[in-house]
Amino acid sequence: MNRIDTRFADLKAQGRKALIPFITAGDPSLEATVPVMHALVEAGADVIELGVPFSDPMADGPTIQRSSERALARGAGRSFVFDCVHRFRERDADTPVVLMGYLNPVEIPGAERFAAEAVAAGVDGVLLVDLPPEESAEFRVAFSTHGLSLILLASPTTTDARMQVLCEQAQGYLYYVSFAGVTGADRLDAGAANARLHEIRSRSRVPVVAGFGIKDASSAAAMAGEAEGVVVGSALVAALAEAVDPAAQARDFLEPLRAALDALPA
Repeated sequence: MNRIDTRFADLKAQGRKALIPFITAGDPSLEATVPVMHALVEAGADVIELGVPFSDPMADGPTIQRSSERALARGAGRSFVFDCVHRFRERDADTPVVLMGYLNPVEIPGAERFAAEAVAAGVDGVLLVDLPPEESAEFRVAFSTHGLSLILLASPTTTDARMQVLCEQAQGYLYYVSFAGVTGADRLDAGAANARLHEIRSRSRVPVVAGFGIKDASSAAAMAGEAEGVVVGSALVAALAEAVDPAAQARDFLEPLRAALDALPA
């Protein structure tokens, strides 16, 4: 079991939901990334999704697009991302870190090298938005060889046949995109999402978490009814963008979400 499996097993035993914040590596500054990661854990994060800056983040809305652009302008490339995880691991050996991004930065060094470097830095999983399951075999093999989980995405438009494939191939956790669209959009339908989540959980061999549209304590609690965890991204990235003290802002943002999830019935 890697850190992701261990963390979700512990949460299940405790009857708790996973809180998974997303931040972009290198934003709001290069120096703030690792302190913000630690602050999120202090505020109750169970897993951290660390965005790998990319020039054409097609699945992301304006907030994360701009965040990625700012990070790239500061020089936040692959080596910087791995260095952030390595420095995070100097103080935190337990919290899972999942890199979230796109296929191109992985294809440049190749799946094998990328996986080796990621695991050496302390990464536990990778979510590649533009890698369809039908084309993932090479990456899944390379990642599995190094003990790196390939996190897969499902959405409301996923066909039944593809959902079966996703549920069979999923590692770590299965990320359910709560609506068709880009990150940061404000059209969350918790009722419809929870109905779909219930069906997916009955088929998935790994925990199912929900993301997109979660921006505060109430939306996190609403989406956690049938999910085993929730992901918050754009709202957190926006809150950090102009923060004078990014680490303090990260704690202030996340603590109400942690409290809301912990108040849910077990």
